[in-house]
Amino acid sequence: MEEKDFAAHLTATMTGSALTMLIGVGHRTGLFEAAARGPATSAGLAERAGLHERYVREWLGAMVTGGIFTHDAGEYAFPPEHAKFLLGETASNLMPSLLTLSAFTGILPELERAFAEGGGVPREAYGPYLETLGAKTGDSWKHIYREHLVDGFFGAVPGLNERLTAGVRVLDLGCGTGNAVAVAARAFPASRFTGLDINPGVVEQARELARDLPNAEFAVGDAAELAADPPYDVITAFDAVHDQDRPDVVLRRVREALAGDGLFFMVDTNFSSDVAKNVGNPLAALCYSISLMYCTTTSLAEGGAALGAMWGTEKAREMLADAGFRHVEVLESPRPQNCVYACRP
Repeated sequence: MEEKDFAAHLTATMTGSALTMLIGVGHRTGLFEAAARGPATSAGLAERAGLHERYVREWLGAMVTGGIFTHDAGEYAFPPEHAKFLLGETASNLMPSLLTLSAFTGILPELERAFAEGGGVPREAYGPYLETLGAKTGDSWKHIYREHLVDGFFGAVPGLNERLTAGVRVLDLGCGTGNAVAVAARAFPASRFTGLDINPGVVEQARELARDLPNAEFAVGDAAELAADPPYDVITAFDAVHDQDRPDVVLRRVREALAGDGLFFMVDTNFSSDVAKNVGNPLAALCYSISLMYCTTTSLAEGGAALGAMWGTEKAREMLADAGFRHVEVLESPRPQNCVYACRP
């Protein structure tokens, strides 16, 4: 990249960082919701949102020149085709991810300390920053599950939906707040779903979410100590295996906990293990950054393997084979940053 082009590249990077912060401001002050009601002057929008006009005017300047709002004849508009990416209960809404990314800046001093001293940043250190900025790490996947779990993710594996319809025993590893289990339990009432997570707090939230689902239950436990008797017919893991402190042990436990004709259904990141092969992928730099600021350092804080989110399909295939999975298919998912692993003994 030529010097002039690189300078422009850095300027665009800084602009994106600044806009990310101001998008969070717009979310927490209600400006996006107010703007979605229709075009307005800066004074009119400030009145709608109950805010001071001078601040709103400068914020609008960033939104217009940043390509998020439009401006015409003194009025500012939030186009519906833009609003769907920042508002609403849909998988298109990127606001949860933007807020989470902003929250990660709070742990940077601890991350930099770990660069020099080793160790990592424990998961509990993120809580105050996520809460302050209104970020909920499970919100993005909540909408993705609702819109894409059955037809998109499960539908990628031939025959899986039919098997779930007929009724099988399913375990979801790293279930978090239980959104995947809740969607699946409603879609497949003949199957029995168990969610497992090491965090007691999120398990309690999962139980509350699925309180009206008789075919769903949740347990607190470490996936590295998984035992099953009788075995499970299907075990699922959504974006969870690379975060395990002992992923090799977890994959072996999964293999041992599966029935002879069972399926391990793993959704994870869709990148190469070789950084050179990720050059040019528009999502790679973002995912490496998130991996560093969360996945890698939280694992190192526990003395874990620190696979990171960018462990890649080559490393994943190798580890699945070592765990005893002789038949592994890597399939497309509804999201370009994810793929589906259909793994059988």
